[in-house]
Amino acid sequence: MGETVKTLSQLGLTARAGRDAQIRGVAVDSRDVKPGYLFAALPGTRIHGATFIHYALSLGATAILTDADGARIARTELAASRAALVIAADPRQTLAFTAALWFGEQPETMVAVTGTNGKTSVATFVRKIWQELDLRAVNVGTTGVEGDWQAPLRHTTPEPITLHRLLAAAAEAGVAYGAMEASSHGLEQRRLDGVQLRAAGFTNFTQDHLDYHASFEDYFAAKAGLFARVLPEDGVAVVNIDDARGIDMAAIARARGQGLITVGTAEGAHLCLMAQRYDATGQEVRVRWDGRVRQMRLDLIGGFQAENVLLAAGLVIACGADADRVFDTLPFLNTVRGRMQLAATRENGAAVYVDFAHTPDAVDKAIRALRPHVMGRLVAIVGAGGDRDPGKRPLMGSAAMGAADQVIVTDDNPRSEDPALIRAAVMEGAPGAMEVGDRAEAILRGVDALGPGDALLICGKGHETGQIVGDTVFPFDDAEQASLAVSALDGNMA
Repeated sequence: MGETVKTLSQLGLTARAGRDAQIRGVAVDSRDVKPGYLFAALPGTRIHGATFIHYALSLGATAILTDADGARIARTELAASRAALVIAADPRQTLAFTAALWFGEQPETMVAVTGTNGKTSVATFVRKIWQELDLRAVNVGTTGVEGDWQAPLRHTTPEPITLHRLLAAAAEAGVAYGAMEASSHGLEQRRLDGVQLRAAGFTNFTQDHLDYHASFEDYFAAKAGLFARVLPEDGVAVVNIDDARGIDMAAIARARGQGLITVGTAEGAHLCLMAQRYDATGQEVRVRWDGRVRQMRLDLIGGFQAENVLLAAGLVIACGADADRVFDTLPFLNTVRGRMQLAATRENGAAVYVDFAHTPDAVDKAIRALRPHVMGRLVAIVGAGGDRDPGKRPLMGSAAMGAADQVIVTDDNPRSEDPALIRAAVMEGAPGAMEVGDRAEAILRGVDALGPGDALLICGKGHETGQIVGDTVFPFDDAEQASLAVSALDGNMA
């Protein structure tokens, strides 16, 4: 396969003085620049990318994309260079569209889902439904690229160059359907703006990421950008109207003339969850769509999982799939890794679950959703990440104490902070909880506390396979630790 060469005009860009340079690659990190590359110098939270323009030019960049501030920062280097200069009012959005044009392909049918909790589950369920319909599909997000083509990811919503490189590779591998998680960071930074969406979903809105967003309203506005800006006017919005902000998302969709499918327990929801009945391994659900009532079994723990499944079903239907065939696939869905995942079972029948719940609302909902499946006591392990919204830490402890019979506070990913100070903040909301700093010991103690019919829910890390302490990532898997603890306590270690 020959080298790709495109002009700036073919990438939708207009340079100063009409220079239409030939481009052989696109980079947002100056260290990735090669001769003939377009370097995108973007404003950052701590430093402007224009600071590295001189380095990109020394490596052979033939074009620079930046904003007016970036052009001023590097005016001396740019004046001495023959590189074409593209100045954009919103260089992040411009880069997103440029990356889409550079890589050229993406799966024909794309959907995205946003919300504080449930994005990974919904995106994964969408992919699995498509696969049950014999369609080649992937989901992109927190757990990487999964499905009929796979790749690792560092961010829930990758920056545009990485994202479109992956989407193009998936399309080249024959993948025609893709479901994405749309994080608030990714939406605010315009990472999704070059993705051609058929439909978009909204799960819920609760406190998170206030270390990045200035306020709740800024956080909501970032998520609302999926419907207000990214989803085209001929797209379909699928919205959980049980959430208080779902009504606002639906209003945005209507104002733009988008199609709308509402999901929830409300009588007026287009896709209505009418009833649920729980047992030890799953639930029976009764739903109504288009005037017809259906009943089915879901082998999924937690009432909110039914909401996630129905939102996923709504997204697939919104993309043109036959509703009856979609509903027929739902009993075949299984647990998403790290989301209400059964990790181990003790010989006395007590169960240990792992969940990614890392916000106060998610912790509360996860514990309460597990309760109907448990005959005995419910023990919860909870912590909070370092270098993240400190305001939610006592709320995490309070949520766990309000819903569980016993709470153990432990370390999550302390990162650069003192773990003891993080635990102390969580303990403020959890008076009477047991504090065990070492996460492996906390899991062992939690498992040891289980009697017949009891359950342990380990919150916070879900699918993660590492614990971040300082700048080091130590191998750590909650599900694996739970299994080891059960084996040790039940005398099954080899």
